Amino acid sequence: MADYDLHHHGDREVGEGLIDLAVNVRLPEPPDWLRRELAGALSALAAYPDTTAATEAVAARHRRDAGEVLVTAGAAEAFTLLATAFRDRNAVVVHPQFTEPEAALRAAGNEPRRVLLPPGYLLDPDLVPGDAELGFVGNPTNPTSVLHRAATLEKLCRPGRILVVDEAFLDAVPGEPESLAEKALPGLVVLRSLTKTWGIAGLRAGYLLAEPEIVARLKEVQPPWSVSTLAARAVVACCRPAALDEADKLAVQAERDRERLVAGLEALGVELPSTPRAPFVLVRIPGAQAIRDRLRAAGYAVRRGDTFPGLDGDHLRVTVRDEATTTGFLRALARLLPA
Repeated sequence: MADYDLHHHGDREVGEGLIDLAVNVRLPEPPDWLRRELAGALSALAAYPDTTAATEAVAARHRRDAGEVLVTAGAAEAFTLLATAFRDRNAVVVHPQFTEPEAALRAAGNEPRRVLLPPGYLLDPDLVPGDAELGFVGNPTNPTSVLHRAATLEKLCRPGRILVVDEAFLDAVPGEPESLAEKALPGLVVLRSLTKTWGIAGLRAGYLLAEPEIVARLKEVQPPWSVSTLAARAVVACCRPAALDEADKLAVQAERDRERLVAGLEALGVELPSTPRAPFVLVRIPGAQAIRDRLRAAGYAVRRGDTFPGLDGDHLRVTVRDEATTTGFLRALARLLPA
């Protein structure tokens, strides 16, 4: 099995003076209304955190029972809880995808099998071994930006299996199509993150949705008070109707920005090995590592792709940004591509 740096993330690509197209956080800082909400919670920091209101807010937002919700310190904690609670399960990870699920499994002593999707990176349920008892798949998937059909994902649900669907970027797709968040299917676990849309990666706020029995098991291994008071307050605020409306508007704008980026890349003859639906785009350029280094010299940071199982040194991930940033990036890239 190839050796990949499973703990390499986009933040390691960013450096002083570089324009960031490597980190998949949409906003450079939280919106004013969220900052005011968090500031208002500072006086409560002497008390231990309580996620009751956050749990109820998530349940109402997804029309689930509170017993089907677990608020977490971002999706990363959820991966660790799942890997710990179900460490003895026969696990598979569908790649290419976010590498933290596999890293968490390995840290828990599990040796997951990799299901490598071919270019196009559309999920084929038949590729997942029938004896898999614990499976992880992203939707939309990081870094391929592919959005899988909900019906396709549902085919992976079966008795005795826990299927974890990482929907960390689904609120960045207008209307959240193909979401399974409101479907209480046996063994299904849906993960959500607030950090990408609302510019709060440093706060660590997210949650998961699952059957009460799974939630109860995960609570048993969750460290006490792992979700901070500020993170819990952010969950409540970001589940309000006004916030959901704003998120959808941000998603519509991100879609326009992505279409601009895709059109520019295609005009340069850059290969897109998958159809992007998320606020980032996977590209394949022969000699991409050298291009990445030269982009850094030109002032732009992009995400290397060779740390994702199933990809290699010819792949890069480019984050969707505003029109001015995208235009500048495309001009820089055009100067660096082979004639």
